[in-house]
Amino acid sequence: MNTPFDDLPRKRGLLASLRASFLTGLVVITPVGMTIWLIWTLFGWVDGFVLPLVPDRFNPEEYVGINLRGIGVIFFLVFTIVVGWVAKGLIGRSLIRFGETLVARTPVVRTIYSGIKQIAETVFAQSERSFEKACLVQYPRKGIWAIGFISTEARGEIAARAEAMGALVSVFVPTTPNPTSGFLLYFPEEDVVELDMSIEDAAKLVISAGLVYPPERADAPPQDTPVRKAS
Repeated sequence: MNTPFDDLPRKRGLLASLRASFLTGLVVITPVGMTIWLIWTLFGWVDGFVLPLVPDRFNPEEYVGINLRGIGVIFFLVFTIVVGWVAKGLIGRSLIRFGETLVARTPVVRTIYSGIKQIAETVFAQSERSFEKACLVQYPRKGIWAIGFISTEARGEIAARAEAMGALVSVFVPTTPNPTSGFLLYFPEEDVVELDMSIEDAAKLVISAGLVYPPERADAPPQDTPVRKAS
């Protein structure tokens, strides 16, 4: 039974309501605005690089009289597709081998070219393997856990020379908030704990500094996770 002296529930003030609405608006607007800004900036950067290389008679800006953002991106996509199509043919492969032979004879250029080629093949080539699974490893010391991405098992000289009783697993441990940089580490297979979350969810967790957990696992009770077994 309530008495006249009981505390009445306080109503939210106008300023508090406006502040909550403003913060909610920021949460909605910020990702959309940042995405549009990044895409707009990227298109402008590509246009500034590609359009000066395009003859004026092929540039739509000469006919419409206004700057059409994104035209350079279209030229770049078409040019890249054509180059890729030609490179798959016999003549294209022959030209590439001839060009790489000339580059291999140039001391400085061959070092730069080979490094960029290896990076491009790793990032863009469809035949390259991607990370297998997300995992937990104890790094930089025992008792401290870090999220990593399993790539492959160690082979060749690394597997032969490492002083390990069993198989070694290569794990990429990313840094926060930039997961493209990190450390390539080799762990004994029994020390690598696989996670059920996807590679994308693990990357979001790293980028957000532990603030964004996978929805289906955010409130789940801790369970014993099986250790990666040798295939």
